[in-house]
Amino acid sequence: MILETDRLVLKPIVESDLNTLHEIFTDSYVRRYLCDGEIWPLQQVEEMLAENTRLFAEQKFGLWFIETKSDREIMGFVGLWYFFDEPQPQLVYALLPKALKKGYATEASTKILEYGFDELGLDYLVASCDRPNIESQKVAARLGMKQVESRIVDGNPILFFRLDKPSN
Repeated sequence: MILETDRLVLKPIVESDLNTLHEIFTDSYVRRYLCDGEIWPLQQVEEMLAENTRLFAEQKFGLWFIETKSDREIMGFVGLWYFFDEPQPQLVYALLPKALKKGYATEASTKILEYGFDELGLDYLVASCDRPNIESQKVAARLGMKQVESRIVDGNPILFFRLDKPSN
């Protein structure tokens, strides 16, 4: 299930990628918004990878590494994942600081939205982010997503965005 864009290759993350994914989750920039500042232990990422393997096998989605085509460097990850007891998976992404302000989040997320609508047959997709995460709000806007809700989750203000499947 490798997906490609003009500049990026999206490769499903597999269990042998444990250390690379753990490095992303322990990056201070990624931790700030995705992990509420906490450093996830290796075991937690290992459990996440086992769930990722199950999701790809059973539901044909999960998390993909974002690699540049030019040098095959991993810039972060993107995918569909279950959060906040939502009825279907949400769009999620995380970029390392070296990948910021290059359009990678928008490019990779656009490909995942297309995959969700065209391959998985989803009628809509949701994304969420912490209220202070202005950059993710900008990505949601560039993707055409509209803010539909704001709620407090575990003491944090979370914004929810939605995009309905385009009608053909």
